[in-house]
Amino acid sequence: MISAFLATIDAEEQAKNGPWINTTAYSIPIYEVPASQPVLTVHLSGSVNPALSAAWHSVPLPKTAEPAAGTDGDLMIWQPSTNKLWEFWRLVHGATGWHASWGGAMDDVSTAQGAYGPEAWPDAQTSWGISASSMSLAGGLITLEDLADGEIDHALEMAIPGIRSGVFASPAQRSDGRNDAAAALPEGAHLQLNPALNLESLHLAPFTLMLARAAQRYGIFVTDGSPIATFYAQDPDPTGSNPYAGANGYFDGEYPDQLLATFPWSQLQLLSMELHSTG
Repeated sequence: MISAFLATIDAEEQAKNGPWINTTAYSIPIYEVPASQPVLTVHLSGSVNPALSAAWHSVPLPKTAEPAAGTDGDLMIWQPSTNKLWEFWRLVHGATGWHASWGGAMDDVSTAQGAYGPEAWPDAQTSWGISASSMSLAGGLITLEDLADGEIDHALEMAIPGIRSGVFASPAQRSDGRNDAAAALPEGAHLQLNPALNLESLHLAPFTLMLARAAQRYGIFVTDGSPIATFYAQDPDPTGSNPYAGANGYFDGEYPDQLLATFPWSQLQLLSMELHSTG
């Protein structure tokens, strides 16, 4: 499985179209809101799911919120005072109010397992969430707080092409994989950089080193499918600036594929998986 994944990474590097880090498009803007934030209803479009509609009846969503650029239109709301999280896929604001095509809501976020199911919210289902695995993308997101601290103190998440069909690995709850190859990675797969690897000896760029340290300590979870292998870094749109770009930005004036060209992909290992059938 690792050999097949490395072949995918090599092909993307040869084609110069990846791997990548999503930031200002197809990533996740998180709006942290106070207890006093007025609530409104986000209507579920194109589906009938009474439990999800009920979870979205009173959402502390700022009227000026902007979903991520791109067709996914993702957005998350985090309210520390209530320890709740709401996430939306294809969120739009129109003449009849706010609408989203899918998503979820999670209570007790600070202690939640990070994947949707009955314990996440009253009557929550394993089909909830903006990712195809039902793992909340908040869990492995590279946050602006991480970057300000100079350390990613949690596991990473990655979307990859060619997700395996028919199975998923815990903590994933589902899969949209269509690849029948036995060597394809399933949703929920947990990768880790070789713990014995001396990262300091590789002389990596600061951002790349942060990624590698997190991948070595906590690993990388496959949370979704994507045309190319992609990490997610927090969409900075709510801040009104782009801290990734420019010579003084977190990417040191380079593009994501340049930063990831020196990532020690060949040292990745696949940890033991608890597989479940999608049937």
